[in-house]
Amino acid sequence: MDRPQKLVVIGAGPVGALAALYGAQRGYEVEIYELRPDLRDKKSIPLNFTKSINLALSERGIHALRQAGRPEILEDVMRGAIPMRGRMIHGQTSSGDLFDDAQDYDIFGRTIFAADRNELNSKLLDKLLGLPNVKVFFNHKLTGVDFKACKAWLEVKDQFLANGRHKEIEIDFDFMIGADGAHSATRYHIMKFARVDYQQEFIDTMWCEFRMEAVEKPANDAFESKFRISPYHLHIWPGRDFMFIAIPNEDGSFTCTLFMPQKHFTDLEANPAKLTSFFDTHFPGVRNHIPDEALYRSFKENPHLPLISIKCKPYHFGSSGVILGDAAHAMVPFYGQGMNAGFEDVRILFSILDKHAELDEPNSPTDVVSVSSPAAQRAQALAEYSAVRAPDAHSINDLAINNYIEMRSSVLSRTYRLRKWLEEFMSVHFSSFGWQTKYSRVTFSSERYSQIVAQNNHQSMMLMRCVMGLAASPLVISGLVLAYRCRRALSGGFLGR
Repeated sequence: MDRPQKLVVIGAGPVGALAALYGAQRGYEVEIYELRPDLRDKKSIPLNFTKSINLALSERGIHALRQAGRPEILEDVMRGAIPMRGRMIHGQTSSGDLFDDAQDYDIFGRTIFAADRNELNSKLLDKLLGLPNVKVFFNHKLTGVDFKACKAWLEVKDQFLANGRHKEIEIDFDFMIGADGAHSATRYHIMKFARVDYQQEFIDTMWCEFRMEAVEKPANDAFESKFRISPYHLHIWPGRDFMFIAIPNEDGSFTCTLFMPQKHFTDLEANPAKLTSFFDTHFPGVRNHIPDEALYRSFKENPHLPLISIKCKPYHFGSSGVILGDAAHAMVPFYGQGMNAGFEDVRILFSILDKHAELDEPNSPTDVVSVSSPAAQRAQALAEYSAVRAPDAHSINDLAINNYIEMRSSVLSRTYRLRKWLEEFMSVHFSSFGWQTKYSRVTFSSERYSQIVAQNNHQSMMLMRCVMGLAASPLVISGLVLAYRCRRALSGGFLGR
């Protein structure tokens, strides 16, 4: 009887843990190596050196969790998740009045979910540690890999030799998955063996994390009463070059993030007394929910970090190595798809591995068994995975950058809201022709990202032709404008602010 194939996963974050679970379900002997201490310990520092505890979970991520073969994990995660039905845009009128404008994500009422990252990661790791064919090693740093010999070397960060150096170990593997983040050691070593095209870009935006605390003494026992603002929205204070967002946590707090160009961070670092007036000018109303002391403390103590965008291809070498998640396609966070895309990587990778394994299985006792080895099957599968996944990863990478422009400025414009209304109008009345908004395709389906971009470009061209054609018919235009205004009035929205 053939021995089980050994799968080594580098990185025990959500994507690495899910990949290990998929592998364990298929009979691999799985070993996971993580640089940090036990990630279930809340004191463990994330790789981005912040304490963010929430993430946006949408259909792609949910579907990948559903396919993992452990329904209780998804059930537990969704039990603590908060449905977010849209954006809440905050601003100030020319007369100085504060306003809130709710913009639903989906005209059919579908939502994304604010989920606890640590809780999700812990549930995956707990499940893995209960499986007989899985071992998890924390405090292990990958220092070298030979993907031809299928050997790797790691430093044990909490064990020292007599000379004071870290203990180093050598391991063997049949297959390595790198899910070790944007600064991936696995990717670095794969690039020594494979001809990988690699592109890295830092956008001129830094970010810093803040926190909006829960209401100390809620008025009643209702879930909403412990939140200072609506828990069912992603809150945005947009500016032309800046943006402040808030995402709800189950305990009633909000994790908030300030995004702005580096020169403004530098200015405020040199003149911290300007912070409150800066918030009053660009993010009116925030100081009603976050005390000045907390604003100053967060700005001073929390790191000011860059945003990186990474594209590369292929993602694999031969039959022995592949990278997933941020290691393959780190993206800016403005479409809420980073972890969802990483989870989808896992689902697609293993579906392709399954397909190639099945192609070599006999259908009946009389069939001739293929002589193809597991390594040969896997090499074909990994080549297919790179070819299929790279165009989609590049597409969502670009969409995420473009969505930043929309979130920080376009959401305030009449043109944006009219276009959004027209797209939703077409989605409702022409859905039988396959018309959907770009956002709904990305967020509420598992359609390929590259196909979504192509379809959206086609729809945009069709919409432009329709608008140009209708411009010759004042009666039709008047009817559409009247319908738009009626809907805005009925939904309590504002127009022209």
